[in-house]
Amino acid sequence: MPVSKGDSFRIAVASRDGLNVAGHIGKCPDWIVFEARPADTSENYDIYEMERVKLTKEFVFHHYKDHAPHPLEACGVMIGASAGKSFSDKMQHRGIEVVLTAEPSPFTAVSDYLRQTLTPAKPRPIGSLICKLIDKGHDALS
Repeated sequence: MPVSKGDSFRIAVASRDGLNVAGHIGKCPDWIVFEARPADTSENYDIYEMERVKLTKEFVFHHYKDHAPHPLEACGVMIGASAGKSFSDKMQHRGIEVVLTAEPSPFTAVSDYLRQTLTPAKPRPIGSLICKLIDKGHDALS
């Protein structure tokens, strides 16, 4: 977890339909931003949905060129069902933790992340290979 107890912080969850955690989050335009605030002196947090963000194409991470402040830059954590290594590396470079999960519910994913009980993402050997090939082609064009 990137913050110490006592701090409130934001977590963005990729969700194309507002109901389910989305995969391939580097290309996802739709996000739910939650804020976690310490509830008491234990390890509990109150979780609030702060906003739903629909990124324009230029701000979808797959296309984003650091040309302007990003609408999700205040989030310290991003949760999704799948992401390419290139995306995860770029977010880590920005100081954002990327967490992948098989949990379908955005709220439950945030809650489980905070309790450190989040269900890990399902293995995607074929999907990972495809993402690597796409990333290599995209990097070659950049």
